[in-house]
Amino acid sequence: MKRESGADNTKAMPDVASNSMVDHIGGTLDWVGMSEIHLPARVSDTRVGERPVSTSIQAYVNLANPDAKGIHMSRLYLMLEETFGDHSVSPASIEQLLGNFLETHEGLSTRGFVQFDFEYSMRRPALKSSYAGWKSYTVSIKASLGEEGLCTEMYVEVPYSSTCPCSAALARQLIQEKFREDFQSGKVDVDEVFEWLGTEEGIRATPHSQRSVAQVRVLLDKAAESFPITALIDSIEDALKTPVQTAVKRIDEQEFALLNGQNLMFCEDAARRLKHALDPQPCYRDFWLRVNHLESLHAHNAVAIVTKEVEGGYLPIP
Repeated sequence: MKRESGADNTKAMPDVASNSMVDHIGGTLDWVGMSEIHLPARVSDTRVGERPVSTSIQAYVNLANPDAKGIHMSRLYLMLEETFGDHSVSPASIEQLLGNFLETHEGLSTRGFVQFDFEYSMRRPALKSSYAGWKSYTVSIKASLGEEGLCTEMYVEVPYSSTCPCSAALARQLIQEKFREDFQSGKVDVDEVFEWLGTEEGIRATPHSQRSVAQVRVLLDKAAESFPITALIDSIEDALKTPVQTAVKRIDEQEFALLNGQNLMFCEDAARRLKHALDPQPCYRDFWLRVNHLESLHAHNAVAIVTKEVEGGYLPIP
C-alpha cells in the first residue's frame, strides 16, 4: 500500500546521538537532565495527607560513562509523568522514580536526582477573631539516589515579623523623657496618666519592626513515609511567635502588636529560637537555617545562620 505523504517512517530518521559526525570528547558529567518541568502533582504530608500542588521539577542523572555521548533525556520526563500520574509525591514514590532513572540508564549513570519546587497553601485562623485566610509558603523537596541509598531534603520559607529590641529601648526612653516633661510637677493623677498614655504626644516613639523570613532546610530520616511540611512550618511559627497574618480585624491587629512587643528579637535571637525548637526532633537528621530580617531602619538586611552541627553534615555557608 502506498504511504500517505508525511506518514511515520522512523527507520529513516537520523540517530544523531549515536551517529553524530561531530568529534566526541570523552569525559564524565556530574548531572545531565532537565529543569523547569511543570507538572501537577499531589504531595503527601504527615499531618494533612495528600494535597494538590503545581510543581516545577528538575530531573537529572550523572553521566558516569566517559565514552557515552549523552543520556536518554526523554525517559526522565516520561517516568515523571508515569510515576506521579498514579502516585503522590512521597519518599517511596521518589525512590521508585530515581530507581527507574538508573535502571533505564544502566551502563550510563550511577546517581539520580529530582527536585520539586512549589507553593504550599495553608488556611490559617486569625489571632482573636473568627476570620481565617490562605497563606502560601515556598517549599522545595530534593532527593538523590546512589550507592549510599536515598537521601531526601526538604526546604521551607516562613515569613514572620521581628521587632528590634534596641529601637524598643530607645522608644521607651523617649516616652520616659516625655512623661517627666509633662508631669514634672510631681503630682500624678492615675486617670490623667491613663489618658496621656493614649495620646500621640505621650507615646512619641515606637520601635521599628519588619517583615522577616526564615529559610529552613532539613535532612529527613530515611524511614520517613511522607513529608512533614505542615509540621515543620508549625514548629517554626510556634518558636518565633509572630507569624504574618492573612485576614484580620482590629482585635487581631492589636493582638499582633502585643505579640511583637512580647517577642522582641534580633536576628540572632530568632536563629537561636529555631535551633532550640528543631534540635530535639529526631525526624530531622540534620538542619540548616537562615533568618533574614529585612531591615526597616537600614537599606541592608540582618542575617543569622546556624546548623545542627552534625559531623559531615550541612556547612554553615550563606
